[in-house]
Amino acid sequence: MDRENVSATLTIAEPAARVFAVLSDPTTHSAIDGTGWVQESADRAPLTELGQIFRMDMYHAGHPDGDYQVVNKVQVLDPPRRIGWLTGQQKGDGEMEFGGWLWRYDLVALSPSETEVTLSYDWSAVPPHIRQRGIRFPPFGPEHLGNSLRHLAALMGARSDRAR
Repeated sequence: MDRENVSATLTIAEPAARVFAVLSDPTTHSAIDGTGWVQESADRAPLTELGQIFRMDMYHAGHPDGDYQVVNKVQVLDPPRRIGWLTGQQKGDGEMEFGGWLWRYDLVALSPSETEVTLSYDWSAVPPHIRQRGIRFPPFGPEHLGNSLRHLAALMGARSDRAR
């Protein structure tokens, strides 16, 4: 595979600012996640600045510990158009190591009440020493990005229904 990124796009019947607000709230990420690995946000503050760190509790049967935690660092932040983060881990000495893969959402307002959302996963910056660990990229099937976008749309719809 020559490409080192995958993406999926879905149009959501919500304003871009509302979609962005949900994406910038780490407590919603487990409901959005299309892999089923994200369990709960360990940090509850909205994502509001570049370099901000937030942690997520995870579960994956193929992970050596099963349950584990990742650290994320906000790398892209342009409300209400773009948000993205690098994912990594906190080592035993407290230092954080990011693997070079980036989750990113790009939002295009098609109208005041409709937003095109593209979710991409880019692993082009993964260094050789991490690639040599045998991690397959992407570590999930292509359907998971579309699943995440459908979960986002369903979550947005549920929030709209409650607001009415």
